[in-house]
Amino acid sequence: MTYWRGMSAAELGRAIGRGDLSPLWLAEDYLTAIRAHPAAGRIFARLTESRALAEADAAERRAKAGQRLSLLDGVPVSWKDLFDTAGVATEAGSRLLEGRVPLADAVVLRNATAAGLVCLGKTHMTELAFSGLGLNPMTATPPNVNDSALAPGGSSSGAAASVAFGLAAAAAGSDTGGSVRIPAAWNDLVGLKTTHGRLPMGGTVPLVERFDTVGPLTRTVEDAALMLAAFEGGKPADLRGASLKGARLLVMETVALDQCREGPLAAFEGALARLAEAGAQVERGSFAHLTEAMGLSGVLFTTEAYGIWRGAIEAEPDKMYGPVRERFRLGGQYSGMDFVAAWRRLRAIRSAWAERVAGYDAVLVPTAAILPPDAQRLETDPDYFAAENLLALRNTRIGNLMGLCALTLPTGVPSAGISLMGQPMGEERLLRLGAAAEVALKA
Repeated sequence: MTYWRGMSAAELGRAIGRGDLSPLWLAEDYLTAIRAHPAAGRIFARLTESRALAEADAAERRAKAGQRLSLLDGVPVSWKDLFDTAGVATEAGSRLLEGRVPLADAVVLRNATAAGLVCLGKTHMTELAFSGLGLNPMTATPPNVNDSALAPGGSSSGAAASVAFGLAAAAAGSDTGGSVRIPAAWNDLVGLKTTHGRLPMGGTVPLVERFDTVGPLTRTVEDAALMLAAFEGGKPADLRGASLKGARLLVMETVALDQCREGPLAAFEGALARLAEAGAQVERGSFAHLTEAMGLSGVLFTTEAYGIWRGAIEAEPDKMYGPVRERFRLGGQYSGMDFVAAWRRLRAIRSAWAERVAGYDAVLVPTAAILPPDAQRLETDPDYFAAENLLALRNTRIGNLMGLCALTLPTGVPSAGISLMGQPMGEERLLRLGAAAEVALKA
């Protein structure tokens, strides 16, 4: 990895602003690195070279004229292959969508382009975004940065790999049940799950529209804040002076620590100690209704996912990897009455959650209860795939079910992250807390 490609997106942006770095040279360097990388075909579904070079050239002219659009103007990023790109195939990791070419960019891509970000290309992902493991035998399974034999995490698997391997400065992903946070954690990155409804989903291939969110995968919390601003066409959170002193943090022991394996649990406890040393008040507690909420996941997620995709799946079922296809089909066992009742109950539980965690700055859990499993065994053992997938997504799903924003940070232990869950629409506050926690965790 060259010196520049090891830097954060914000550092690259500042270098461009100082005149120390050419956006056009930077884009060419990233594209050259991608073409030369032995796993490039497993990370990128397709490159958008002409677009990238044109956007970089425009960014360079703006920089020379002192008219930069944002701190990230001229910085190259990757996009998960469920964000529509005008005139370029967007297939959401599925053979069912092979040859699908949209006419317009997704809204968040359009916003990011207006902020000057350079689109390098589209990254591989789990089929239709419906698995947390990142395994996709039908198109490609990206490598894990810590061990190529392990699952990369999904569904934003290629997004994470593009950043972790130095092939993009940051990445755009999506999160319905953990699809940003799991690959971020397993590849030692920062991942932000935004509150449902915060960012526009127009031009994004859906999975479960009542839970789908857009989120960045980055090297730093600052980069996550900048990417969020680019996605929505707003201003980034002010992270200056962020501190953990006086912060009240609640360790959620209900469900989240059950069956948590030794590696992730030890990393989590070590991270908690460092947060406390930095001045945070760390408390432990429970929430009785959380177990019930988790039990509603089947009807809430699979019913809507199968309702959206049943026609396409059943028209050509052999185009899907069996375990993912069968996850969709689970939605067929529930009735409309089941779905309505589950949503009514979840809304009541969300209200109770808000009362329980009021007064805390964040709720903490291990990002995943497991470390990345063996990819080859996942592909050959359907029961293992199902069990590991459910356990991988269990903790992240808390944030989706409760309608929260959530941030995963590296703990310093490979592939083990710690998640901070904030209040709905509280991304700016969470990012400030995350910036302080990031410093403490690196100490």
